[in-house]
Amino acid sequence: MSVLRAKTFSFTPSLSKICFIVAIFKKKNMTFEEQLQNKIDLKTKPLGALGTLEKIAFQVAKAQNTLTPELRHPYMLVFAADHGLAKEGVSAYPAEVTYQMVMNFLGEGAAINVFCKQHNIDLKIVDSGVNFDFKDHTLLVKAKAGYGTKSSLQENALTKTQVEFCLVSGAKLIQQIAQEGCNIVGFGEMGIGNTSSASLIMSLLTKKPIAQCVGRGTGVNDTQLDHKKAVLEKVALKHKDATNPLDILQRVGGFEIAQICGAMLEAHNKGMIILVDGFIATSAYALAKSLVPSISDNAIFTHVSDESAHREFVDFLHGEPLLDLGLRLGEGTGCALSYPLVQSAVNFLNNMASFDSAGVSNK
Repeated sequence: MSVLRAKTFSFTPSLSKICFIVAIFKKKNMTFEEQLQNKIDLKTKPLGALGTLEKIAFQVAKAQNTLTPELRHPYMLVFAADHGLAKEGVSAYPAEVTYQMVMNFLGEGAAINVFCKQHNIDLKIVDSGVNFDFKDHTLLVKAKAGYGTKSSLQENALTKTQVEFCLVSGAKLIQQIAQEGCNIVGFGEMGIGNTSSASLIMSLLTKKPIAQCVGRGTGVNDTQLDHKKAVLEKVALKHKDATNPLDILQRVGGFEIAQICGAMLEAHNKGMIILVDGFIATSAYALAKSLVPSISDNAIFTHVSDESAHREFVDFLHGEPLLDLGLRLGEGTGCALSYPLVQSAVNFLNNMASFDSAGVSNK
Protein backbone atom coordinates (compact mmCIF):
# COMPACT_ATOMS: atom_id res chain seq x y z
CA MET A 1 0.00 0.00 0.00
CA SER A 2 1.57 3.22 -1.13
CA VAL A 3 1.52 6.26 1.02
CA LEU A 4 0.82 9.56 -0.70
CA ARG A 5 2.73 12.37 0.84
CA ALA A 6 1.21 15.80 0.59
CA LYS A 7 3.60 18.43 -0.68
CA THR A 8 3.77 21.70 1.21
CA PHE A 9 3.94 24.81 -0.88
CA SER A 10 5.01 28.09 0.61
CA PHE A 11 3.74 31.35 -0.86
CA THR A 12 5.37 34.55 0.24
CA PRO A 13 3.98 37.55 -1.67
CA SER A 14 6.25 40.51 -2.21
CA LEU A 15 5.76 43.66 -0.18
CA SER A 16 4.60 45.53 -3.30
CA LYS A 17 1.88 42.93 -3.95
CA ILE A 18 0.69 43.16 -0.36
CA CYS A 19 0.50 46.94 -0.60
CA PHE A 20 -1.42 46.65 -3.88
CA ILE A 21 -3.95 44.20 -2.37
CA VAL A 22 -4.39 46.39 0.72
CA ALA A 23 -4.86 49.47 -1.46
CA ILE A 24 -7.56 47.76 -3.55
CA PHE A 25 -9.34 46.59 -0.41
CA LYS A 26 -9.23 50.05 1.14
CA LYS A 27 -10.44 51.72 -2.04
CA LYS A 28 -13.48 49.45 -2.21
CA ASN A 29 -14.42 50.47 1.32
CA MET A 30 -13.80 54.21 0.88
CA THR A 31 -16.55 56.79 0.58
CA PHE A 32 -16.51 58.95 -2.55
CA GLU A 33 -15.03 61.85 -0.59
CA GLU A 34 -12.27 59.61 0.81
CA GLN A 35 -11.44 58.34 -2.68
CA LEU A 36 -11.30 61.91 -3.95
CA GLN A 37 -9.04 63.09 -1.13
CA ASN A 38 -6.86 60.00 -1.61
CA LYS A 39 -6.48 60.82 -5.30
CA ILE A 40 -5.40 64.37 -4.44
CA ASP A 41 -3.02 63.24 -1.69
CA LEU A 42 -1.27 60.61 -3.84
CA LYS A 43 -0.25 63.03 -6.59
CA THR A 44 3.53 63.51 -6.88
CA LYS A 45 3.78 66.27 -4.29
CA PRO A 46 3.94 66.65 -0.52
CA LEU A 47 0.54 66.60 1.18
CA GLY A 48 -1.24 69.93 0.74
CA ALA A 49 1.59 71.39 -1.36
CA LEU A 50 -0.81 72.83 -3.96
CA GLY A 51 -2.67 74.72 -1.25
CA THR A 52 -5.98 76.26 -2.26
CA LEU A 53 -5.87 74.52 -5.64
CA GLU A 54 -6.38 71.24 -3.81
CA LYS A 55 -9.49 72.63 -2.10
CA ILE A 56 -10.85 73.86 -5.43
CA ALA A 57 -10.17 70.51 -7.09
CA PHE A 58 -11.98 68.74 -4.26
CA GLN A 59 -14.94 71.15 -4.42
CA VAL A 60 -15.38 70.94 -8.20
CA ALA A 61 -15.08 67.13 -8.26
CA LYS A 62 -17.50 66.77 -5.37
CA ALA A 63 -20.02 69.15 -6.96
CA GLN A 64 -19.83 67.13 -10.20
CA ASN A 65 -19.79 63.84 -8.26
CA THR A 66 -16.87 62.43 -10.22
CA LEU A 67 -13.17 61.72 -9.70
CA THR A 68 -12.51 63.16 -13.17
CA PRO A 69 -14.26 66.56 -13.29
CA GLU A 70 -14.28 68.79 -16.34
CA LEU A 71 -15.05 72.41 -17.15
CA ARG A 72 -17.14 72.89 -20.26
CA HIS A 73 -18.08 75.99 -22.24
CA PRO A 74 -17.41 78.65 -19.57
CA TYR A 75 -19.73 81.66 -19.60
CA MET A 76 -19.59 85.13 -18.08
CA LEU A 77 -22.93 86.85 -17.55
CA VAL A 78 -22.87 90.59 -16.83
CA PHE A 79 -26.21 91.96 -15.61
CA ALA A 80 -26.85 95.70 -15.89
CA ALA A 81 -29.57 97.92 -14.38
CA ASP A 82 -30.22 101.38 -13.05
CA HIS A 83 -31.07 102.24 -9.44
CA GLY A 84 -33.51 104.85 -8.22
CA LEU A 85 -31.32 105.38 -5.16
CA ALA A 86 -28.66 106.92 -7.43
CA LYS A 87 -30.84 110.05 -7.50
CA GLU A 88 -30.04 110.52 -3.81
CA GLY A 89 -26.38 111.30 -4.57
CA VAL A 90 -24.85 108.02 -3.37
CA SER A 91 -22.48 107.60 -6.34
CA ALA A 92 -19.56 109.58 -7.74
CA TYR A 93 -20.92 109.01 -11.27
CA PRO A 94 -24.18 110.09 -12.91
CA ALA A 95 -26.82 107.45 -13.69
CA GLU A 96 -26.26 107.63 -17.46
CA VAL A 97 -22.90 105.89 -16.99
CA THR A 98 -24.83 102.61 -16.67
CA TYR A 99 -26.06 102.62 -20.27
CA GLN A 100 -22.80 104.16 -21.50
CA MET A 101 -20.83 101.29 -19.98
CA VAL A 102 -23.22 98.74 -21.48
CA MET A 103 -22.48 100.33 -24.85
CA ASN A 104 -18.78 99.92 -24.04
CA PHE A 105 -19.35 96.23 -23.27
CA LEU A 106 -21.18 95.78 -26.57
CA GLY A 107 -18.34 97.60 -28.34
CA GLU A 108 -15.94 95.12 -26.68
CA GLY A 109 -13.89 97.88 -25.08
CA ALA A 110 -14.23 97.06 -21.38
CA ALA A 111 -11.93 95.10 -19.08
CA ILE A 112 -14.35 92.17 -18.96
CA ASN A 113 -14.25 91.91 -22.77
CA VAL A 114 -10.45 91.80 -22.71
CA PHE A 115 -10.22 89.14 -19.99
CA CYS A 116 -12.97 86.93 -21.43
CA LYS A 117 -11.24 86.93 -24.82
CA GLN A 118 -7.93 86.14 -23.17
CA HIS A 119 -9.32 83.10 -21.36
CA ASN A 120 -11.81 81.89 -24.02
CA ILE A 121 -14.89 82.62 -21.92
CA ASP A 122 -18.18 83.33 -23.70
CA LEU A 123 -19.70 86.66 -22.65
CA LYS A 124 -23.30 87.89 -22.54
CA ILE A 125 -24.48 91.31 -21.37
CA VAL A 126 -27.95 91.25 -19.82
CA ASP A 127 -30.16 94.35 -19.84
CA SER A 128 -31.92 93.66 -16.55
CA GLY A 129 -33.35 97.16 -16.25
CA VAL A 130 -31.22 99.93 -17.74
CA ASN A 131 -32.90 103.29 -18.34
CA PHE A 132 -32.19 103.06 -22.05
CA ASP A 133 -33.43 101.10 -25.08
CA PHE A 134 -30.63 99.17 -26.75
CA LYS A 135 -30.61 97.94 -30.32
CA ASP A 136 -30.26 94.23 -30.94
CA HIS A 137 -26.71 92.95 -30.55
CA THR A 138 -25.11 89.51 -30.56
CA LEU A 139 -23.72 90.04 -27.04
CA LEU A 140 -26.94 91.49 -25.61
CA VAL A 141 -29.73 89.65 -23.80
CA LYS A 142 -32.88 91.71 -23.36
CA ALA A 143 -34.51 90.90 -20.02
CA LYS A 144 -35.64 94.33 -18.87
CA ALA A 145 -37.70 94.37 -15.67
CA GLY A 146 -38.15 98.15 -15.88
CA TYR A 147 -36.26 101.36 -16.55
CA GLY A 148 -34.47 101.41 -13.21
CA THR A 149 -35.76 100.65 -9.73
CA LYS A 150 -37.55 103.08 -7.42
CA SER A 151 -35.62 104.87 -4.71
CA SER A 152 -35.63 102.67 -1.63
CA LEU A 153 -35.42 105.84 0.45
CA GLN A 154 -38.97 106.62 -0.62
CA GLU A 155 -40.56 103.19 -1.26
CA ASN A 156 -39.77 99.60 -2.13
CA ALA A 157 -37.17 99.43 -4.89
CA LEU A 158 -38.97 96.62 -6.75
CA THR A 159 -42.52 95.37 -6.93
CA LYS A 160 -43.29 91.76 -6.09
CA THR A 161 -44.04 91.14 -9.76
CA GLN A 162 -40.64 92.54 -10.76
CA VAL A 163 -38.87 90.31 -8.24
CA GLU A 164 -40.64 87.26 -9.65
CA PHE A 165 -39.84 88.31 -13.22
CA CYS A 166 -36.16 88.76 -12.38
CA LEU A 167 -35.81 85.42 -10.63
CA VAL A 168 -37.49 83.57 -13.50
CA SER A 169 -35.64 85.41 -16.29
CA GLY A 170 -32.30 84.80 -14.56
CA ALA A 171 -33.11 81.09 -14.32
CA LYS A 172 -34.14 80.95 -17.99
CA LEU A 173 -30.80 82.39 -19.05
CA ILE A 174 -28.99 79.62 -17.19
CA GLN A 175 -31.19 77.03 -18.87
CA GLN A 176 -30.21 78.45 -22.25
CA ILE A 177 -26.46 78.33 -21.67
CA ALA A 178 -26.77 74.87 -20.11
CA GLN A 179 -28.20 73.68 -23.41
CA GLU A 180 -24.97 74.89 -25.03
CA GLY A 181 -23.00 72.62 -22.70
CA CYS A 182 -21.95 75.20 -20.10
CA ASN A 183 -21.19 73.82 -16.64
CA ILE A 184 -19.30 76.79 -15.13
CA VAL A 185 -20.59 80.35 -15.05
CA GLY A 186 -19.36 83.65 -13.65
CA PHE A 187 -21.55 86.54 -12.57
CA GLY A 188 -20.75 90.22 -13.03
CA GLU A 189 -22.78 93.42 -12.91
CA MET A 190 -23.00 97.07 -13.87
CA GLY A 191 -25.27 99.67 -12.33
CA ILE A 192 -24.64 103.10 -10.87
CA GLY A 193 -25.84 102.98 -7.27
CA ASN A 194 -25.62 99.21 -6.88
CA THR A 195 -22.97 99.22 -4.16
CA SER A 196 -25.58 101.02 -2.05
CA SER A 197 -28.08 98.22 -2.68
CA ALA A 198 -25.41 95.65 -1.80
CA SER A 199 -24.58 97.51 1.42
CA LEU A 200 -28.24 97.56 2.44
CA ILE A 201 -28.65 93.86 1.66
CA MET A 202 -25.55 93.08 3.71
CA SER A 203 -26.77 95.15 6.64
CA LEU A 204 -30.27 93.65 6.65
CA LEU A 205 -29.02 90.07 6.23
CA THR A 206 -26.12 90.19 8.70
CA LYS A 207 -27.65 92.66 11.19
CA LYS A 208 -24.45 94.70 11.01
CA PRO A 209 -24.71 98.50 11.21
CA ILE A 210 -24.64 100.39 7.93
CA ALA A 211 -21.28 101.97 8.82
CA GLN A 212 -19.68 98.50 8.59
CA CYS A 213 -21.34 97.76 5.25
CA VAL A 214 -20.64 100.92 3.25
CA GLY A 215 -17.62 101.60 1.07
CA ARG A 216 -16.57 104.17 -1.50
CA GLY A 217 -18.16 102.33 -4.42
CA THR A 218 -17.22 104.17 -7.60
CA GLY A 219 -14.77 106.32 -5.63
CA VAL A 220 -16.71 108.91 -3.62
CA ASN A 221 -14.67 111.40 -1.61
CA ASP A 222 -14.94 111.79 2.17
CA THR A 223 -17.81 114.27 2.03
CA GLN A 224 -19.71 112.10 -0.45
CA LEU A 225 -19.03 109.01 1.67
CA ASP A 226 -20.54 110.71 4.74
CA HIS A 227 -23.61 111.62 2.68
CA LYS A 228 -23.86 108.07 1.33
CA LYS A 229 -23.77 106.65 4.87
CA ALA A 230 -26.41 109.11 6.05
CA VAL A 231 -28.74 108.21 3.18
CA LEU A 232 -28.27 104.48 3.65
CA GLU A 233 -28.86 104.71 7.39
CA LYS A 234 -32.24 106.31 6.65
CA VAL A 235 -33.05 103.57 4.12
CA ALA A 236 -31.99 100.81 6.53
CA LEU A 237 -34.15 102.33 9.26
CA LYS A 238 -37.13 102.52 6.90
CA HIS A 239 -36.82 98.82 6.01
CA LYS A 240 -35.48 97.47 9.31
CA ASP A 241 -38.34 94.98 9.69
CA ALA A 242 -37.37 93.16 6.47
CA THR A 243 -35.98 89.72 7.35
CA ASN A 244 -37.08 87.36 4.56
CA PRO A 245 -34.49 87.31 1.71
CA LEU A 246 -37.08 87.98 -0.98
CA ASP A 247 -38.58 90.81 1.08
CA ILE A 248 -35.12 92.34 1.46
CA LEU A 249 -34.57 91.99 -2.29
CA GLN A 250 -37.86 93.70 -3.06
CA ARG A 251 -37.27 96.55 -0.66
CA VAL A 252 -33.63 97.51 -1.30
CA GLY A 253 -32.35 95.35 -4.17
CA GLY A 254 -31.81 95.94 -7.85
CA PHE A 255 -33.00 94.31 -11.05
CA GLU A 256 -29.51 93.01 -11.81
CA ILE A 257 -29.05 91.68 -8.27
CA ALA A 258 -32.40 89.89 -8.45
CA GLN A 259 -31.58 88.31 -11.81
CA ILE A 260 -28.16 87.19 -10.59
CA CYS A 261 -29.84 85.63 -7.56
CA GLY A 262 -32.30 83.71 -9.76
CA ALA A 263 -29.53 82.67 -12.14
CA MET A 264 -27.31 81.43 -9.32
CA LEU A 265 -30.13 79.34 -7.87
CA GLU A 266 -30.76 77.70 -11.25
CA ALA A 267 -27.04 77.18 -11.84
CA HIS A 268 -26.87 75.32 -8.53
CA ASN A 269 -29.95 73.34 -9.49
CA LYS A 270 -28.16 72.23 -12.66
CA GLY A 271 -24.96 71.33 -10.81
CA MET A 272 -22.92 74.12 -12.38
CA ILE A 273 -19.84 75.66 -10.80
CA ILE A 274 -20.70 79.23 -9.74
CA LEU A 275 -18.01 81.93 -9.83
CA VAL A 276 -18.88 84.82 -7.51
CA ASP A 277 -17.32 88.20 -8.33
CA GLY A 278 -17.19 91.22 -6.01
CA PHE A 279 -19.37 93.02 -3.50
CA ILE A 280 -22.56 93.31 -5.55
CA ALA A 281 -22.44 89.73 -6.86
CA THR A 282 -21.76 88.61 -3.29
CA SER A 283 -24.96 90.33 -2.12
CA ALA A 284 -26.93 88.38 -4.74
CA TYR A 285 -25.20 85.17 -3.65
CA ALA A 286 -25.96 85.91 0.01
CA LEU A 287 -29.67 86.16 -0.82
CA ALA A 288 -29.51 82.92 -2.82
CA LYS A 289 -27.67 81.15 0.02
CA SER A 290 -30.32 82.33 2.49
CA LEU A 291 -32.91 80.62 0.29
CA VAL A 292 -30.88 77.48 -0.57
CA PRO A 293 -27.93 76.97 1.82
CA SER A 294 -26.46 74.09 -0.22
CA ILE A 295 -25.57 76.52 -3.02
CA SER A 296 -22.25 76.98 -1.21
CA ASP A 297 -21.22 73.51 -2.44
CA ASN A 298 -21.00 74.91 -5.97
CA ALA A 299 -19.83 78.47 -5.31
CA ILE A 300 -16.26 79.77 -5.56
CA PHE A 301 -15.44 83.28 -4.33
CA THR A 302 -13.08 84.46 -7.02
CA HIS A 303 -11.59 87.42 -5.18
CA VAL A 304 -11.96 89.83 -2.32
CA SER A 305 -12.50 93.33 -3.65
CA ASP A 306 -11.17 96.66 -2.46
CA GLU A 307 -14.71 97.66 -1.42
CA SER A 308 -14.17 97.95 2.33
CA ALA A 309 -17.06 95.73 3.48
CA HIS A 310 -16.52 92.91 1.00
CA ARG A 311 -14.06 90.87 3.06
CA GLU A 312 -16.33 91.05 6.10
CA PHE A 313 -19.27 89.93 3.94
CA VAL A 314 -17.29 87.02 2.49
CA ASP A 315 -16.17 86.00 5.99
CA PHE A 316 -19.78 86.03 7.14
CA LEU A 317 -20.59 83.65 4.27
CA HIS A 318 -17.61 81.41 5.14
CA GLY A 319 -15.96 82.04 1.78
CA GLU A 320 -12.29 81.71 0.85
CA PRO A 321 -11.48 84.11 -2.01
CA LEU A 322 -8.93 82.96 -4.57
CA LEU A 323 -7.45 86.38 -5.30
CA ASP A 324 -6.74 89.62 -3.47
CA LEU A 325 -5.67 92.11 -6.14
CA GLY A 326 -7.30 95.28 -4.88
CA LEU A 327 -9.97 95.06 -7.61
CA ARG A 328 -13.14 97.16 -7.35
CA LEU A 329 -14.31 97.32 -10.94
CA GLY A 330 -17.13 94.80 -10.97
CA GLU A 331 -18.17 93.56 -14.42
CA GLY A 332 -17.17 90.02 -13.40
CA THR A 333 -13.48 90.82 -13.81
CA GLY A 334 -12.52 88.80 -10.73
CA CYS A 335 -14.31 85.76 -12.19
CA ALA A 336 -12.51 86.00 -15.52
CA LEU A 337 -9.12 86.47 -13.88
CA SER A 338 -9.54 83.52 -11.52
CA TYR A 339 -10.98 81.09 -14.08
CA PRO A 340 -7.50 79.82 -15.12
CA LEU A 341 -6.83 78.90 -11.48
CA VAL A 342 -9.98 76.77 -11.40
CA GLN A 343 -8.82 75.20 -14.67
CA SER A 344 -5.44 74.46 -13.10
CA ALA A 345 -7.10 72.79 -10.12
CA VAL A 346 -9.11 70.49 -12.39
CA ASN A 347 -6.14 69.79 -14.66
CA PHE A 348 -3.79 68.72 -11.89
CA LEU A 349 -6.43 66.38 -10.49
CA ASN A 350 -6.97 64.75 -13.88
CA ASN A 351 -3.49 64.82 -15.43
CA MET A 352 -0.81 64.97 -12.74
CA ALA A 353 0.96 61.66 -12.10
CA SER A 354 0.53 59.74 -8.86
CA PHE A 355 3.49 58.35 -6.93
CA ASP A 356 2.58 54.90 -8.17
CA SER A 357 2.15 55.76 -11.86
CA ALA A 358 5.35 57.79 -11.91
CA GLY A 359 7.39 55.24 -9.98
CA VAL A 360 8.27 57.83 -7.36
CA SER A 361 8.79 56.77 -3.77
CA ASN A 362 6.21 58.08 -1.33
CA LYS A 363 7.12 58.75 2.28
